[in-house]
Amino acid sequence: MNPYVLTTLLSSLGLGTTLTFASSHWLLAWMGLEINTLAIIPLMTQHHHPRAVEATTKYFLTQATAAAMILFASTTNAWISGEWYMTSMSNPIATAMILAALALKIGLAPMHFWMPEVLQGLDLSTGLILATWQKLAPLALIIQTAPAFHPLLLTTFGLMSALVGGWGGLNQTQLRKVLAYSSIAHMGWMIIVLQHAPQLTLLTLLTYILMTSAAFLTLKLSYATKISTLATTWSKSPLLTATTLLVLLSLGGLPPLTGFMPKWLILQEMVKQDLPLTATVMALTALISLYFYLGLCYTMTLTISPNTITSTTPWRTQTNQASTPLALSTVLALGLLPITPTIMM
Repeated sequence: MNPYVLTTLLSSLGLGTTLTFASSHWLLAWMGLEINTLAIIPLMTQHHHPRAVEATTKYFLTQATAAAMILFASTTNAWISGEWYMTSMSNPIATAMILAALALKIGLAPMHFWMPEVLQGLDLSTGLILATWQKLAPLALIIQTAPAFHPLLLTTFGLMSALVGGWGGLNQTQLRKVLAYSSIAHMGWMIIVLQHAPQLTLLTLLTYILMTSAAFLTLKLSYATKISTLATTWSKSPLLTATTLLVLLSLGGLPPLTGFMPKWLILQEMVKQDLPLTATVMALTALISLYFYLGLCYTMTLTISPNTITSTTPWRTQTNQASTPLALSTVLALGLLPITPTIMM
């Protein structure tokens, strides 16, 4: 892609998200989301592969539907209450509709069906943008309007996403689909604690972005898109395999890695709020997710690839990718647990 075009698209992505962040008016927020969607579409179709075009079409249709719902719900609210501000959501129907639309935007269950399909059709770098940056603007809107939402609705979305994210990832052979289900599960964790402690939602988002970036960049470096190709990575870069193993366990939420911190604080907060049953279910869903991360770890570190590869063996091709972002995100995805007391302050 032409570097000038790429720069324009990436700055439009930044502009759209910043516009949504800065707005307290529904029309401005809607405009930011639209700029965001339109900027990522050329990035998604840059390879002109039929699968990428199909994924882009699916993405565009879901995002356009969600944007239309937001516009309709905010107009309805303005019509009834005479207010366009996010803080004055008084109509329950409009509020529920906006939550449904934003859930569709970030891929919360039961509006998650587009997410694995779309992510599967993209290359890993665009997939990374979709799994991290594209979540920021809708989540900012959810956090801003959280007090207006019904607590039961948020809990239902959170529990369902955590369950679907765990169950859906169990039977996958494609790494991008596994990461998509992992994303859905993490979104569930963010939403479940939103009504009690929004700062924990932000903390979970930050750790999720770090861990997902590390995972995507590792796969990009080793040219792996299927679980079976992971079996050949240990022979070409043993050190990378070892750190990937730890990153995957961090995504699963095992101590003493970074991923344990948000899960631990969220479960603690929910027990404080007298919700032991919800906390138990969330802990069990984390266990389901951990199972497929362990499956990936097993394939990477404990199996020898049984198939003879007829194509160019990947360890003979020199990579020309920058390894600094990967090193940085991996270190942060593994070693942030000791700063938990500082965060809790």
